Amino acid sequence: MNTINIKKFGLACGLTGALLYLGCIVLMVTVGHTGTITFFNSLLHGLDVSSIVRMDVPLWEAALGIIETFILAWLIGACLAAFYNMTMKNES
Repeated sequence: MNTINIKKFGLACGLTGALLYLGCIVLMVTVGHTGTITFFNSLLHGLDVSSIVRMDVPLWEAALGIIETFILAWLIGACLAAFYNMTMKNES
């Protein structure tokens, strides 16, 4: 029976979420306000994000966002692995 290591899968999901968050930070810093709006408008199928994009995010808030994203993604990954493992046990 193949099972998924819950802690390792949670870590993989957490690091992936943190990496995406860092990518968003890099995007916002490099392309500026207009580029950020253009990117997210096209990513979200034309939803206009111009009224909610905030470019003056303090460093402490960005750091807290990375930590929170990591924790949430870790919990999601751990739950997915645990649910997968539970369903695999029921099949054997």
